[in-house]
Amino acid sequence: METEAEEIKKSAFVHLPVLSQELVEYLNIRPYGHYLDATVGGGGHSQLILAAAPDIQVTAIDQDIEAIAAAKAKLTPYGDAVQFWHGNFAQYQPGEVLFDGIVADLGVSSAQLDLPERGFSFRHSAKLDMRMDQRQSLTAADIINHWDEVQLADAFYQYGEERLSRRIARRIVEQRPLQTTKELADAIASCVPRKYRYGRIHPATRVFQALRIVVNQEMESLEIFLNQAPHWLKPGGRIGIISFHSLEDRLIKHSLRDSPLLQVLTKKPVTPQTEELEQNRRSRSAKLRFAQKIGSTTG
Repeated sequence: METEAEEIKKSAFVHLPVLSQELVEYLNIRPYGHYLDATVGGGGHSQLILAAAPDIQVTAIDQDIEAIAAAKAKLTPYGDAVQFWHGNFAQYQPGEVLFDGIVADLGVSSAQLDLPERGFSFRHSAKLDMRMDQRQSLTAADIINHWDEVQLADAFYQYGEERLSRRIARRIVEQRPLQTTKELADAIASCVPRKYRYGRIHPATRVFQALRIVVNQEMESLEIFLNQAPHWLKPGGRIGIISFHSLEDRLIKHSLRDSPLLQVLTKKPVTPQTEELEQNRRSRSAKLRFAQKIGSTTG
């Protein structure tokens, strides 16, 4: 029997997969194909892939054990057609297996944002955690309370594109130790100009993005994955990546374009249609890029 908390966590991972119709269309799914979902999340994209043609196999990986549990529950009807691997896609090694297609959705899931104890969001007061993989030791609190002012400012500027990074870093150092998401968000809000404080987005948004990226080594992991993944595709196989901020999109764009193994299929990124934007406001910054492994399809 599952505890009530476990049931809540699984149900929280039920969210709308972003750009699902476009992803399935570009993936060109074939019967008997084997596909890699490198960020399975709640299993939404994997479910669509499995349902798109007969006798599909999916290898589903995620570094968040709660995501794996939710995806296992969602994909139970497909039985042995789905194999799971818990870990960061940068560390994954498929061995001799080659895939007909690879997909990755780099967005933070609704569940991770909505579960206060994960510490990803300043909408709830919670410990500064932000670890996708709870097995790792480094947390957002470690960075906020132990990095020096210059390191903090550089991280906020580089990974959050925060133009007030120095001012914010100075205030954090003055007020630390900071233990909760609310304490950090309040410290940031207290040092920015009024027009910034009451702007379109909360003044802590970019800092929280930067912290999450640093804690989980997101850019380094993505770069490793983009270098390795083309080698895991069959000739004619396709890779599609959904990103949610300009740093990721820029890296994906250049990696797909510069790979000698790939031909880019999307000169401009695919973005959500009006209907999806109305149904799922978290899709508004999503961008999808696709490329195909050079060579003839087999089978």
